[in-house]
Amino acid sequence: MTVRLLLADDHPVVRAGLRAVLDTEADFTVVGEAATAEAAVARAAAGGVDVVLMDLQFGPGGMHGSAATAAITARAGAPRVLVLTTYDTDADILAAVEAGASGYLLKDAPPEELAAAVRTAAAGRSALAPAVAHRLMHRMRAPARTLTRRELEVLELVGEGLSNQQISRRLFLSQATVKSHLVHVFAKLGVESRTAAVAEARSRGLLRR
Repeated sequence: MTVRLLLADDHPVVRAGLRAVLDTEADFTVVGEAATAEAAVARAAAGGVDVVLMDLQFGPGGMHGSAATAAITARAGAPRVLVLTTYDTDADILAAVEAGASGYLLKDAPPEELAAAVRTAAAGRSALAPAVAHRLMHRMRAPARTLTRRELEVLELVGEGLSNQQISRRLFLSQATVKSHLVHVFAKLGVESRTAAVAEARSRGLLRR
């Protein structure tokens, strides 16, 4: 069985490198490339794709890779999405998994690990990089001390400099709910300020630096 692949990444050099690696596998065929998340969604919807290799961060102002993943996997008979990125934060991992990604791999993975992950995803099984699997297992074992997806979303926006009012508008939450999330975040991280919370989350690898 031939696995038909779509490469979604905004860097031509990265796409060329992936194609060169994947073309060495006899059972892989790269059937398309997409420089934007929107283009990846459109190409996946057109059919003839088994696995999409999806980056998370595209150009400014465009759709995020997690949003594209959700759009692709929402369709009946959709291809599998294997996230291939440089980011291993809790915020990125949770967003991708909740969006329906079948796997999550880092770009520094060796070629044989990438090929194995593609085959695993194509077979309908979960393909997680060891470091990613470890982070998810840690969250499952210590749920009381880990930040929820919503708490991470709020904290990400705090890190971008948004006020509670701005965050409430962005996430369609009341300001009281935003404040409640931040209270929980402070308690879980053992901090007392917004700045300290962002710094601590980044130092723990929960948010991008």
